[in-house]
Amino acid sequence: MNKQLPQEYYTLLEELQAIDFVLVELTLYLDTHPQDLQAIEQFNQYAKLRKQCAKRFEVQFGPLLQFGHSYSRYPWDWKEAPWPWQV
Repeated sequence: MNKQLPQEYYTLLEELQAIDFVLVELTLYLDTHPQDLQAIEQFNQYAKLRKQCAKRFEVQFGPLLQFGHSYSRYPWDWKEAPWPWQV
């Protein structure tokens, strides 16, 4: 299935990827610097930002994750492609 996606789909997906990159890097840093309060606060700030961004994406374009990590609209929309990792 090859349907045309709006530019906002790609914009939000790119924003999510950038936030995920920051979270991975902060996780690696905190693994070796667990007492760095500023880094922990930054991690929590980006974790909150990610939840907000993911919610915006899912409301407009459907679920990002399976196995109960994302809600589904009616009718069941998980089968709708492309999935985020396919674009």
